Amino acid sequence: MDKPRRVCPSCGFIHFTDPKVGVGVFVVHEGKILLVRRTMHPEIGKWSVPAGFLDQGEDPAVTAVREALEETNLHVAIEELVGVYHNPPGQGGASIFIMYKARLLGGTLQPGDDADAAAFFAPDDLPEIAFLSTRAAIEKLRSAGV
Repeated sequence: MDKPRRVCPSCGFIHFTDPKVGVGVFVVHEGKILLVRRTMHPEIGKWSVPAGFLDQGEDPAVTAVREALEETNLHVAIEELVGVYHNPPGQGGASIFIMYKARLLGGTLQPGDDADAAAFFAPDDLPEIAFLSTRAAIEKLRSAGV
């Protein structure tokens, strides 16, 4: 059965609500995972991979590289797609989350944009992680030996 949708009574236009799509980048350097501490809701004060919303018409891999630079001042290169995740309503800002793995190219680590701290953490000594999708991606990569 279809969901109720807003329809214009004059022309019959149907308004479809598009999902929010988030993109994150998982960077491992010298065996440690790059994380940023969030200054924005939801999950303020918790740690996450550099991430943000996909802009209209933007390639998700470009979003991942942009977010890494904006939130950590680091340049990265995408290596592979880790996965695509669904955040149930109320469990994250994006209902669909695309996670990439990237390698560090350079830059000087410093928080920016939506983060007040940025650091590399050992996989067995992580701070409190925001978002179910981010925790799932980290577990997937940790179990693969990252």
